[in-house]
Amino acid sequence: MQSLSRVSFLRRIGAFMLGAPLIIQACTDASSTKPVAKGERVKLKWRMVTTWPPRFPVLGEGARLFADWVREMSDGDLDIQVFGAGELVPAMEVFDVVSSGTAQMGSGAAYYWAGKIPAAQFFGSVPFGMNPQQMTSWLLGGGGLALWEELYAPFDLIPFPGGNTGIQMGGWFNKEIRTPEDLQGLKMRIPGLGGKVLQKAGGTAVLSAGGEIYTNLERGVIDATEWVGPYHDYKMGFQDIAKYYYYPGWQEPGSVLEMIVHKPTFLELPAYLQAIVRTAALRLHLWTLAEFDAQNGKYLEQIRKDSNVALKRFPEPVLAHLQKLTMEVLEEIAKEDPMSRKVKDAYFAYITSIRPWFDISEKDYYLLQDR
Repeated sequence: MQSLSRVSFLRRIGAFMLGAPLIIQACTDASSTKPVAKGERVKLKWRMVTTWPPRFPVLGEGARLFADWVREMSDGDLDIQVFGAGELVPAMEVFDVVSSGTAQMGSGAAYYWAGKIPAAQFFGSVPFGMNPQQMTSWLLGGGGLALWEELYAPFDLIPFPGGNTGIQMGGWFNKEIRTPEDLQGLKMRIPGLGGKVLQKAGGTAVLSAGGEIYTNLERGVIDATEWVGPYHDYKMGFQDIAKYYYYPGWQEPGSVLEMIVHKPTFLELPAYLQAIVRTAALRLHLWTLAEFDAQNGKYLEQIRKDSNVALKRFPEPVLAHLQKLTMEVLEEIAKEDPMSRKVKDAYFAYITSIRPWFDISEKDYYLLQDR
């Protein structure tokens, strides 16, 4: 994998988080499909727009790998051109552009669309919720994907799980967190549901462009920031300006990424190309989590070796307080939106159903590994 300097990494992040301005460029119109006889081959060109900066490590790379795999498996019958955030449309317009059929595919994360579809957040990551393995089992084996498809159907979209970041880190702090009271007045860059929980705890959730986070933390504009995990965090250089690196990532215990497809266009595809797109999405889902785990393990050791940052676990009373507030936030969302209630109930019913098995399998085996 190509190494990125912190400067180039920040430039790409800045464009991503700001939803870079539209760049007008010539682009061949996607070929329209017509009904084809069984076994007949077609040649099609699609566009994929993404919320990730071009060639962004893991996430942007994954979108391009997906297109490569589809091209390879279809022997060139489906050629997907990938556009990073800002190359064709701004990052936060991906959902609408694919929904309208202007682009045939998109890559992003469901919680980006919370302002449009509150229930979408449950298909990204829920604080103190399911980890990557549990989310995958819910989506693919527990009915979660059917709910996700129902949620997106009014927008003419089909969602596919398209990766998982793995359990993220709790963030970088220049203030030690010993008690729940230490969260009061804390200024932290933290988006989404985690930000709502922090605000309930008396803190201030700050939204800032990725390219501004380093400077804001260095100058004391914010006291803390979460990002992703050791790999991307190291590239941002947070280990040079922060005192504490906290875990676990209670706010994002395994963020699912998504591939979205314009439903009418997808259903016009011959069956063999539909199967190839679905298969490539599952391959991407597996590859992304594996890549994150491999790189995070490597860069955690790099952070330990190259910095004097204290790696600390959030104290139990702090985690218990945040977990209580999380349930209050989720209940408030469910009260305001019937679909959020439906998805929330299904989400937690699944957790309840699998806990007995995970307690005597995964949980107990980790204890054996510790020995």
